Amino acid sequence: MQRTAPAHSSTTDNPHVKPTGRRDADGMAVASFILGLVGLLVLNVFLGPIAIALAGVALWRGTGRRGRAFLGLGLGIADLLVLVAFMQLDSTVSWSF
Repeated sequence: MQRTAPAHSSTTDNPHVKPTGRRDADGMAVASFILGLVGLLVLNVFLGPIAIALAGVALWRGTGRRGRAFLGLGLGIADLLVLVAFMQLDSTVSWSF
């Protein structure tokens, strides 16, 4: 009998296939950027820390999208700074338009 598939499959056989951990880290970097961007407008008290955490994990795992992760990190920090600024202006725990 002849096999139809190789006995082992590794990602080194195909250079176009990324390891799963790297793809996850790239996805986290993009998610961090998007959540940080959306967090500037709404729910910055929740989305800012999530963006910071995702960016940190993506950078720790060695993402290929380092620039996107750093943007997500910066936007997450900006979310929290915007929240603090509006809290100081309104003298409340939350802010609204």
